[in-house]
Amino acid sequence: MSSDFFSSDLYLYGVLPFLIFVARICDVTIGTLRIIYVSKGQRNIAPILGFFEVFIWIVAISQIMGNLNNWACYFGYAAGFAAGNYIGMMVEERLAFGKVLVRVFSINGGAELVKILNSHGYGATTFQAQGAQGDVSIVYSVINRKNLPDIQDILFKFNPKLFYVIEDIRKVNEGIFQASTRTKIPIFGRWRKGK
Repeated sequence: MSSDFFSSDLYLYGVLPFLIFVARICDVTIGTLRIIYVSKGQRNIAPILGFFEVFIWIVAISQIMGNLNNWACYFGYAAGFAAGNYIGMMVEERLAFGKVLVRVFSINGGAELVKILNSHGYGATTFQAQGAQGDVSIVYSVINRKNLPDIQDILFKFNPKLFYVIEDIRKVNEGIFQASTRTKIPIFGRWRKGK
C-alpha cells in the first residue's frame, strides 16, 4: 500500500481505530485468561499469556500515542476494552477450568441427595446442621467445573426450590470425580458446550 493510504481519512478514522479495537479485545481477553490461570496456580501458562497480553497492549498504545489528535483511536481503544471484558467472560465461562464446591442446604432428603449424586458419579458428603428454620442437611460436593450444568440439572430435578452455593476452589488433594478427557493443550482442551 502507498503511504498516501496511511495518511488518508479512511485509514486514520476507520481502519486504525478498528485495528486498535481488535487489539484491545485480544489483550483484555488474554488478560482474563491469565488471571484465571494465576488464580488456579497454573505457573506454566500464565507467564506466556502475560507476554502476549502486554505485547499486544504496547502495540495498541503506541498507535494511540502516535495519533494523539485522533478521537476515533480513543473510541476504538475504549470500545475494545469493553468488548474484551465481555468476550473474556464468555471465554472464561466456556473454559470451565478447575474445580468448584457445591454446598446444598436441604430441609430434608440430604442422604437421598447424596445417593443421587453418587449414582451419577459425583462424590458427596452430608451432615446435619441447625438453620434459622430448624434442622437442615448440608451436602458438600467438589466437582469439575465443566460438570456444573449437570449438577445444577440434578439439583433442580431433586427440588426446584433448593438453596445451594457454588464456590471456586484453588486446590484439591483427593476425591471422587468424574473422569475428564484432558488434552495436551490446556487452553483449548477444556471447552465445553454452552447452555
